[in-house]
Amino acid sequence: MPATITPNKTEQERKRRVEDHDNGSGRRPPTDKRTGGGGDNDNWNDRPNGRRGPYERLHRYRMGIFFALASDLMFFVAIVSTFFVNQSTGHFDAYNRYVNEWLPTTIPPILWLNTAVLLLSSATIEFARRNMFRETDVMDEWLGLGKPITRRALPWLSATIALGALFLTGQWIAWRQLALQHIFFKTNQSSHFFFLITGVHAIHLFFGIAALITAFTGLYVSRQLETRQILVDGAAWYWHAMGILWLFLFTLLVFFQ
Repeated sequence: MPATITPNKTEQERKRRVEDHDNGSGRRPPTDKRTGGGGDNDNWNDRPNGRRGPYERLHRYRMGIFFALASDLMFFVAIVSTFFVNQSTGHFDAYNRYVNEWLPTTIPPILWLNTAVLLLSSATIEFARRNMFRETDVMDEWLGLGKPITRRALPWLSATIALGALFLTGQWIAWRQLALQHIFFKTNQSSHFFFLITGVHAIHLFFGIAALITAFTGLYVSRQLETRQILVDGAAWYWHAMGILWLFLFTLLVFFQ
């Protein structure tokens, strides 16, 4: 009687593992949950805080910008509140007559043009921001097929920087026009607030242009797509906030003096 060779237990287990992973056409894809193979555990939201992918970092930067803008908003609210208090405050003269020394400041016409320029710049920066998140272009960059996002966003970002510089130039012209009429910061209470409001806003817009230039440089220098997206996105939201704030301040100066 021929001898029968029985495979040892280790060999049987190895064959069984091979059969379990074989679907008839080769090995099955890996299902290791640590790597997300097989579609398991691919949801960023299932990961712990700090490891939920690029969107979490973008969200953190956005929240930081919004909190910073909230503190700026409180500063401007204080200025506007003081504006209305001083506008309605007067005194009694020697004849017991109530006198209000508030004299409205004539708004230079160029401010209307400046407002249109700033609104246009808000549109151009939004085009730049949205181009940073086009899914097809993002995929091309991830695959190393050039930099389509940079190519699309740069013209709109450049236009925003130019329009921002044009707005600041227009503000300087407006101040010069008032100076030619002998209206200065200390001429009266109205002119005091006009120069204060427009000057503080211009400083904030100057920082906005600095952020735009930083984003512009980042599109060339940074190799990380996520970093470039954050730079443009953050600059865009800040710029939008300055545009909305200017609309409010401009309405205040034109219709509520």
